[in-house]
Amino acid sequence: MAVAALFWTSFLAATLLPGGSEAALILAWQQQWGAPISLFLAASIGNTLGGLVTFWMGWQARKLKTLEQLNANASARQQQVLAWLQHHGHWALLLSWAPVVGDLLCLAGGWLKLNPWLSAVALLIGKSLRYLIVLAAASLLFNDLSLL
Repeated sequence: MAVAALFWTSFLAATLLPGGSEAALILAWQQQWGAPISLFLAASIGNTLGGLVTFWMGWQARKLKTLEQLNANASARQQQVLAWLQHHGHWALLLSWAPVVGDLLCLAGGWLKLNPWLSAVALLIGKSLRYLIVLAAASLLFNDLSLL
């Protein structure tokens, strides 16, 4: 049950809703709500699927405004960000874990209609690496090296 709660917390945190999946993961790990690998997988998969929902929302938003329409009303900085994302493509979504900008990268990636399969792989890699770092840091911080 606790692993499922972590999954949904991580899922929702990856959508445009605010949330702190890292804190939930550390709490679940500290309270031993499940095996560390189960907690890691629940957080990684939940957060990736949530990111894909945001990606899908961007894909659907493309029906409302074309790239030309968006560029006509965008600031120079917004145009730079879109150009950067187009240049780096789905691999830019490795940064989808980053606070604030990560959700926007997922949304923009969908809006740009980046390859959804490769985007999903990039999301999974980026988000999983973040959770590995969080768990490793928590292990060191709480002097519980059993995870490492």
